[in-house]
Amino acid sequence: MYDLSASVCLRLDEQPTAVPASTLGSRLRCWRSEQVDPARCIIEFDGQARAELAAMGEAIRNAPLPITLRSADHFDIPKLRQILTEAKRALVRGIGVVVLDRLPMDTMDHATALAVFWSLGSLIGANVAQKWDGTMLYDVADQGLQYGYGVRGSHTSVELVFHTDNAFGITPPWYVGLLCIHPAAEGGVSRFCSLVAVHDRMLETQPRLLARLYRPMLWDRQAEHAGDAPVVAAAPMFRWHDARLTVRANPSLVHKGYTVAEQTIDEELHDALALFQALTEDPEFWFELPIAQGQMQFLNNIDIAHYRSAFRDRDDAEFKRHLVRTWHRDAGRPCYDG
Repeated sequence: MYDLSASVCLRLDEQPTAVPASTLGSRLRCWRSEQVDPARCIIEFDGQARAELAAMGEAIRNAPLPITLRSADHFDIPKLRQILTEAKRALVRGIGVVVLDRLPMDTMDHATALAVFWSLGSLIGANVAQKWDGTMLYDVADQGLQYGYGVRGSHTSVELVFHTDNAFGITPPWYVGLLCIHPAAEGGVSRFCSLVAVHDRMLETQPRLLARLYRPMLWDRQAEHAGDAPVVAAAPMFRWHDARLTVRANPSLVHKGYTVAEQTIDEELHDALALFQALTEDPEFWFELPIAQGQMQFLNNIDIAHYRSAFRDRDDAEFKRHLVRTWHRDAGRPCYDG
């Protein structure tokens, strides 16, 4: 058994907060599926926005530059800025999911599309590293790997249950962006769940189990750290910060955390995670929103969990499912740990 000393366990959120005495009601994006029209999450580009996209593409092709040095400030895009301001407002104060429809992938080459996506994403929040090695643009595609320790599910075709990105991280991203290069031949559908609503239901029905999720638990760090760094982290799932509920959510990584640390998960935590997962899988709490080629999807990663169904790729490798992901934060350094 590990002793969970500092060399083995990285302790995060050292001052976990208390469970509120009453439910959150309608505050903070506490929605259920019946209250959401997925079509209202889609923002279509009008003629002016499409003209600005075309001008961005031309400017990018005429002045080569590494993508990670691009910024929205390099372009005269008043309409796109207005749209991204609206999108950011929806992420912070609304449903927490936005789809921008869409980049013209039939006329815009892959590299130019990525540069446009990166630049527009900077208006959502500062682009930050997604791996400990500093990777800034992350390819989400099946690499034929077996999902397990050190292998992210995003590099497989398996079903990914409801989770938030980098739940085990020191400073998880506040927002996640996805650009669809090619959708899957079948499957790969996204679902979104308000974890504030799940929190409310647990508070109403199982406050004892919810209280356990406010106390630290072990998380597998998926080998995203220096070679001599702790292999697991200890942090609560729910906590309050600046009068706002924030969530780390990935039950499978908690179970893996206890396995990696050679610890036995306590019964109360086991039951709390089971209830949490059952609620997220209940259709009352989620809605579906497929992503099409050229669409840019952004979500709030602090209290919105996302899911991806298993998928089947096309036989032609050139057209296999391929999304490119960005992470964003409004504060902290751009490195992986923030």
